[in-house]
Amino acid sequence: MKSVFVVQHLHTLPDGEDNVKMIGVYATREDAVDAVRRLASQPGFHNLPDVVDYDLDGDGQGFHVEEYEIGKDHWQEGYVTD
Repeated sequence: MKSVFVVQHLHTLPDGEDNVKMIGVYATREDAVDAVRRLASQPGFHNLPDVVDYDLDGDGQGFHVEEYEIGKDHWQEGYVTD
């Protein structure tokens, strides 16, 4: 199945709210990482310029590159909000 690579940037606002910016969708991981390189020195992004992993990096702030399969449902289990 074909995949795309989604780039987002997360930073936490002073009030504790997460602010997520959708950067773009790319055909290859290399294209996605190139996009991060282009933006990492720009205002706002330069404060959190690294690619991070939601599961491994404490607060998750920075750029995220995630692979998504095209034509597949995601969040199949639903979600719960407290």
